[in-house]
Amino acid sequence: MPLRETIQLGRPLRGAHTLIATFPRNAATDATDAALADAALTADAAYHRGRQDGERALSEQLLRQRGELIELQNGVLKSLNATITTVTTDCEDAMIALALEIAGKLVADMPLTTEMVEAAVREALASVEQHSKLTVLLNPMDYELLQTANAPILLTDLGGERTTFQPSPQVTRGGCMIQTNFGIVDARRETKLQALKQALQH
Repeated sequence: MPLRETIQLGRPLRGAHTLIATFPRNAATDATDAALADAALTADAAYHRGRQDGERALSEQLLRQRGELIELQNGVLKSLNATITTVTTDCEDAMIALALEIAGKLVADMPLTTEMVEAAVREALASVEQHSKLTVLLNPMDYELLQTANAPILLTDLGGERTTFQPSPQVTRGGCMIQTNFGIVDARRETKLQALKQALQH
């Protein structure tokens, strides 16, 4: 016997939809539909709640990262400022040292004349009181240079017998040292350069 059999109707069906519409629903079917609707609402609410939680967490993370970035940026700027200050100071010290070294070499290589030695002695004498006995110490070569040229600085018009000149190996060329009753005035070139270096550094 065939599992499927075609039924031949003598006329078309009418009102079939009415029959289906008026067919009584099963209580279990209604409960299932209600449960599915509740589950759909619950899932939708959970989705929206999860989305809001995710957006809130993302916003908090972005704010935290922004704060960390600002803190890192401030640290970098502070470090750069400190580095710039250090580099500037180091460059200034290096330039001063280089300039003084160049000046020292230029002065050392410059040929000395009688006028230059006299000028150094006059400058040193101008810084001391000449009411006491003074002894001007010169490099032996400079002392000989002044004597050979009969330099006016050796005459008695700067203090008479109270001012005497003596050669001393302790004095480098181009400078002098003056002994007074109160101490020694150091007017050597290297001492002047050192004083200039300290003045520039401060």
